[in-house]
Amino acid sequence: MTVLTRNIFFFAIAGLLPFLLLAQESALNLYSSRHYQTDEALYANFTKQTGIRIQRIEAPEDALIERLRSEGAASPADVLVTVDAGRLWRAEQLELFQPVKSAALEKRIPAHLRHPEGLWFGFSTRARVIVYNKEAVKPAELRGYQDLAAPRWKGKVCMRSSTSVYNISLLGSLIAHDGEPKAEEWARGVTANFARAPKGGDTDQIKAVAAGECALTLANTYYYARLAKSPKADERAMIARTGVVWPDQDGRGAHVNISGAGVLKHAPHREAAIRFLEYLASDEAQRYFADGNNEYPAVPGVKTDNPALAALGGFRADTLNVAELGRNQPAAQKAFDRAGWR
Repeated sequence: MTVLTRNIFFFAIAGLLPFLLLAQESALNLYSSRHYQTDEALYANFTKQTGIRIQRIEAPEDALIERLRSEGAASPADVLVTVDAGRLWRAEQLELFQPVKSAALEKRIPAHLRHPEGLWFGFSTRARVIVYNKEAVKPAELRGYQDLAAPRWKGKVCMRSSTSVYNISLLGSLIAHDGEPKAEEWARGVTANFARAPKGGDTDQIKAVAAGECALTLANTYYYARLAKSPKADERAMIARTGVVWPDQDGRGAHVNISGAGVLKHAPHREAAIRFLEYLASDEAQRYFADGNNEYPAVPGVKTDNPALAALGGFRADTLNVAELGRNQPAAQKAFDRAGWR
């Protein structure tokens, strides 16, 4: 190759380089454990706005985390999206994330809804509320989570398993606020009040309360709102037989958790991944979370149009940093086990 030929080749490649990099960033590989149909519009609008195509793999969170662990540096994944800070913490412990510094994300997402070092960010929230049977309980009898452990409710409480990450995170918050001994005491009190052995998911607990199988349970707000908006008359009638109490409104506020995402350590399209996270914090995306899947926006002040959420009313939310929920997972699971909550 002559000097002239080499120079022509070099300048041709140098001229193409920006276009090659742009082509690399025109795709985003997403691993997601969110399984909500309404997220389709979320992804489609991101592509429409940016030209970046989303290629995604959907699977249960534990399967995705294990896949990322086994793929290691060869992983094609750019972003992990999952629900509950506890699951984000599990991925964090395996060092699957890389820190992200974004002025847009730091401005939009409140500090208590994101990792202190930028490893992941919460983009929607859900509160864990007390659901009661209107014929069996007067809402004035309940003020907070601690009331579920009161002896007066013996044989009247339904719950899902202690292996549920939602329950583990709630107990993790109680550990953060009250210490492990008091949190375990609460778990023992609730266990003593079980109407039946724990089984099923949040929707099953709400149905059991509506049917009178028990008087009280805990559920995430988006399950309750989903049933309230159901096209099935029997499910709407079931919600009419129940009510919701926002716990601890005169104190630290109701426990909230997140659906969140982080950029993966070996992301081949890092800039596109950060751009995607910033899009999730936009007003448009925040409204999709609320109106499409009955979650609350993580960004304060975003206006939504969800009648089921509006019917639940406003509430004080606990501002404990959700990273604490993950850190306290091992202690919470041990406390549940010692309490006999299976």
